[in-house]
Amino acid sequence: MFGVMNLRQNNLSGLIPDMFPASCALRTLDLHGNKLEGHIPKSVGNCTTLEVLDLGNNQITDGFPCSLKNLSTLRVLVLRDNNFHGNIGCPKTSDTWKMLQIVDLAFNKFNGALPGKWFRTWEAMMDDENKADSGVNHLQFEVLKFRTKYYQDSVTVTSKGLTMELVKILTIFTSIDFSSNHFEGEIPKELYDFKALYVLNLSNNALSGQLPSSIGNLKHLESLDLSKNSLQGEIPTELASLNFLSVLNISFNQLQGRIPTGTQIQSFLNTSFVGNNGLCGPPLTANCSATHDTFNSLGQQDSAIDWNFISVEVGFIFGLAVVIGPILFCKKWKLKYWQFLDRVLCWIFPQLSLEYERRGGQSYNVLVWRRY
Repeated sequence: MFGVMNLRQNNLSGLIPDMFPASCALRTLDLHGNKLEGHIPKSVGNCTTLEVLDLGNNQITDGFPCSLKNLSTLRVLVLRDNNFHGNIGCPKTSDTWKMLQIVDLAFNKFNGALPGKWFRTWEAMMDDENKADSGVNHLQFEVLKFRTKYYQDSVTVTSKGLTMELVKILTIFTSIDFSSNHFEGEIPKELYDFKALYVLNLSNNALSGQLPSSIGNLKHLESLDLSKNSLQGEIPTELASLNFLSVLNISFNQLQGRIPTGTQIQSFLNTSFVGNNGLCGPPLTANCSATHDTFNSLGQQDSAIDWNFISVEVGFIFGLAVVIGPILFCKKWKLKYWQFLDRVLCWIFPQLSLEYERRGGQSYNVLVWRRY
C-alpha cells in the first residue's frame, strides 16, 4: 500500500508538522501553492517510498534538504519560489536520487558553485542506451505500471518559456530548472552527460566560463535557457546539431564570435542572442565580415597603439629627466645652461649684450638692453 497527500493550491499557513512516522508510506507529498513557512521536517525522510515532493510556491526558509538524501525512490523535487538558501548538494553521498527526473529549484537564494560530483548519481537523466537493464528503462517500466494501476500525479513546470501543469508526469520527461538564484562558477561538465534531458534552465545566475563542445551530447534537449549569466567564448558548433531544440535563449552573456550555421539555430529570433556584444551573424543583424572578423585585429591594433603611446610618453619623461636632472642638481651644468640661454637670447634679440659686473667681489655675466 502507498499513500498520497495532495493539499496543493489552498490557503494553508504555518509550519509543516514534523510528524511523519517511521512507517510512512507516502509516495506523493504535494503542498504546492500555499503559505507554509519554516523548515522541511526531517521526519519526511521517513517516507522511504516517496516519489514526488512538491513544496513550490510557499514561504519556506531552509537550506538544501539533505535530510532527504536517502530517498532512493525520489523522482520529482520541486522547491520553486521559496526562501531556500546556501549551497546545494549533500556531502558524503554516493547514490543520491538515482531516479530523479524533475528538479526545480528556481526563484530561491541558493548560491555557490553547482556540485558536479553530485550530478553523477542522477542516472535517470543519462539514458545509457548501451545497458539493457539501465535505470531509465527500468524506471519507464515501473512508471507505466504505476500509472495504469494507481493515482496519477501532476506537477507545475516551466518549459519553453511557458508555465504548464504536467499530468502523468512519471514518464521519460526530464527537466532541470535552477534559474533565478545566485549560482556562480562554470557549468559542471557532468550536466552535459544528461543525454535524456528535455529542459535545462540555468538563467539569471552568475555562471561563467565557456560552453564546451560536449553540449552536443544533449541530443533530446528541447528547451535551453542560459540567459543573463556571464558566459564567455564562442558558441560551439555542436549546439547547432541539437535537432529537437525548439526554444533557445543565450542572451545577455559575454559570448562572441560567429553564430554557428544550421537550419535549427538560424530559425530562432534575434532575441535569443541579444546582449552579447561580440556575437555576429544571422539571426543578428551584425555582419561578421564588418565586425567580428576584424574584432580581434582591431583589438590588437588598439593594444599596439596604446603601448606605442605609452612608450613615447615614457621616453619623453626619461629624456626630460636626463636633461633637467643635471641642471637642477649640478652647479657646473646649471652655469653652462644659463650661459647657453644667454647666448640664444642675444642671437634672437640684437639689442641684448652680455656685460660683466662685479658684485660682492665676484664677477657676473649680465644681459643688458642697449639703446641706440
